Amino acid sequence: MGEVIEAGSWVQIYQVILPAGERAPQVPEDTKKVPLELKVKGFLKEEAEIGETVKIKTVTNRILEGELIKVNPPYEHKYGKMIPELLQVGPQIRKILREEEV
Repeated sequence: MGEVIEAGSWVQIYQVILPAGERAPQVPEDTKKVPLELKVKGFLKEEAEIGETVKIKTVTNRILEGELIKVNPPYEHKYGKMIPELLQVGPQIRKILREEEV
């Protein structure tokens, strides 16, 4: 058994949207040979281990399912390391704004 990742952790999942043989006919030949893949970051809904199929809640409140591949995944756009505290800023601001509307 591997490390158990707690529910609520920031994680990344992976899923195959379309297998190689099911790509659209108009895509280039080299593209047809590989699957259409998706990697998404979000908050883990229930505790799990790397490699398990899990559900996450994205920062846009979408619930997605896929294979758990990373915990605290870094941003790979070279703006620096992931800062966990910043993940709460958007939801907190939206909550404050909703409360102010009343």
